[in-house]
Amino acid sequence: MNLRRWSAGVLAAALFVPGLTACNNAAEPSAGDASAAAPAVPADPKEALLASTKEISKGNFTFTMTGGELSGGGTVHLPSKSAEMKMTGGDAATESFSMDMHLIYLDTESWVKMDFTGPMADAIPGAKKFKGKYQHLDRSKIKDAEELQFDFTDVDPAGGEALIKAVTDVKKTGEGAYAGTLDVTKATGAEMFDDELVKNLAGKASALPFTAKVDAQGRLSEFAVDVPAAGDAKAQKLTVTYSDYGTAAAVQKPPASQVVEASDETYEMFKK
Repeated sequence: MNLRRWSAGVLAAALFVPGLTACNNAAEPSAGDASAAAPAVPADPKEALLASTKEISKGNFTFTMTGGELSGGGTVHLPSKSAEMKMTGGDAATESFSMDMHLIYLDTESWVKMDFTGPMADAIPGAKKFKGKYQHLDRSKIKDAEELQFDFTDVDPAGGEALIKAVTDVKKTGEGAYAGTLDVTKATGAEMFDDELVKNLAGKASALPFTAKVDAQGRLSEFAVDVPAAGDAKAQKLTVTYSDYGTAAAVQKPPASQVVEASDETYEMFKK
């Protein structure tokens, strides 16, 4: 496995993280309060799905992503200009190492913690030295490493809106449930699909089956795509979920006792 391609390509593309359960913020009204009047959901299935992503743009939610070698999720909290992502991937038994990663973004500051396990873990530059530590990142050294940054003007790491815009056919299959096909070659900005995967899918990329769910407020809660085997990748289901709309908690910086400055090896790992 090519560590750099896996971390830089799939890392940024997937942003998969074990779901982070955000605490409710008592100072903020709950967007999911049952007493709130539910907006009218458009009757047209495609319009209903497009409308379901509007709340995402407000930047106050948690999400999860699963599929392939990575799983994860995170929190986006635009009111405090903070975000957090965790992901885990690899297999120490079959691929000689696995990695758990935690990224924290607070306005212009960011930190990364990478813990490697498996027979080859100690061979990865800096892995042993910084195990369990959050490395504070120098912005001037990561300007070309998109996977170590967060764009607070584009608050949807999973790219749910981009995927829905690429839907070519959809029908309603039940209350709040939809199914159809999408053309991922048109899903610009959907980080679930990197260029290499789309290329390997070839002609299949234009008609991948998907299912989607919206909550009682008409907001996107799940989008899943069935991806056939392509290149070295096995057939897989890529799924993104959204929750805690309007009630996500502000992300906190890591404890000072666990913070060190990032090493040259870390910056080198994420170079293009």
